[in-house]
Amino acid sequence: MSGTARIAFTGHRGLPHDTAVRVRRALRAVLAGRALPLVGLSCLAEGADQLFAREVLRVGGDLDVVVPAAGYRESLPRAARAAYDDLLPLARQVHLMPFGRPEPVAYMAAAVFMLERADELFAVWDGLPARGLGGTADVVAHAREQDMRVLVLWPPGSRRN
Repeated sequence: MSGTARIAFTGHRGLPHDTAVRVRRALRAVLAGRALPLVGLSCLAEGADQLFAREVLRVGGDLDVVVPAAGYRESLPRAARAAYDDLLPLARQVHLMPFGRPEPVAYMAAAVFMLERADELFAVWDGLPARGLGGTADVVAHAREQDMRVLVLWPPGSRRN
């Protein structure tokens, strides 16, 4: 699959509706300019991850999902599980990480796994430190340490819960 752009993704959970709308528009705009074939790598967490996955599929790209641990789906807020269930079967590939529980070390390992398979990272990030290991800031820092291209998206007026 030479010539395929592979984009790993990290982003904040718990986006208020108005921020989710802004982020969706920003993702749509940046992905619209990308040539196919394109593969988006995501853990399908609630919030920005699910927005990214939908936009990758909308432009005709493929989706690779990295599930950080057994029981990951159940760790998502109830409202995010339906979207997870809708998106997971649309994935070209699903990778299950070898962790028994969804916890910070599993999230960071999943992020590293994605970055090892990607050409660049898209990050929906407010620029603040991570709230725990494997958070958005940690993923961005790791990508930058690897000299990976990082595109940070945080539209004006955006906020987190």
